[in-house]
Amino acid sequence: MAGRRECPSTPPYGDHGPGADALRDGGGAALTFLGLALIAYVLGAIPFGVLVAKAKGVDILKVGSGNIGATNVNRVLGKGPGIAVWILDVLKSLVPTLIARLVLTQPLGGLDPQTQWFLVGLAAVIGHCASPFLRFKGGKGISTALGAIIGTAPLVALLCFGLFALVLWVTRYMAIASTIGVCSVVLFFWLVPGNTPQLLPVLVLLALFVAYRHRANYKRLKEGTEPQFGFGKTKGLSENP
Repeated sequence: MAGRRECPSTPPYGDHGPGADALRDGGGAALTFLGLALIAYVLGAIPFGVLVAKAKGVDILKVGSGNIGATNVNRVLGKGPGIAVWILDVLKSLVPTLIARLVLTQPLGGLDPQTQWFLVGLAAVIGHCASPFLRFKGGKGISTALGAIIGTAPLVALLCFGLFALVLWVTRYMAIASTIGVCSVVLFFWLVPGNTPQLLPVLVLLALFVAYRHRANYKRLKEGTEPQFGFGKTKGLSENP
């Protein structure tokens, strides 16, 4: 009929309005974040200590402290394998954290970018400590946590590593140095300008988690049976303490 106005069957913007674009972009960012976290978890779960020791004909889970980390590998197999495992354990969180730093540049669900970067790296730490390849057992996460911190806040990582090295040099006990080094992340992250306060509760939980993972070391320290750290093999190390 003349003068009759047809109602549009679809909104003026259809599926391409500003709101739809924002929703689509947010969904894509969320998928990217979750995908990177999953990749980081799988990388973190790779037990490089077990693999390096196996290549030398040793079951690292049954020798020394039974831990898969660089310290036990160093004590059992020597400096070279120990350093190799340390580097690999750092890289398996550092690489996904750096990738996250490149692609996750906008806030997501209340999380600012720096928090997202660290959470991706933290997924690798969780994978290292609860590896599906080892029936959800694993290491203590110190080296892997360092990689996540380097990728998230390099200056904080440098300060923490410096304090760790100083404490290790003075005490010669890896458990003490590792605990103080990781706990100092909270302090340095708060003191160094430009870091998000949003991460502080997460870092406190990380410090508590690390302390819990070292409970057997603290017991041996109290008993006077904890071995001091030194580069190279420890003689007579064949059974779990």
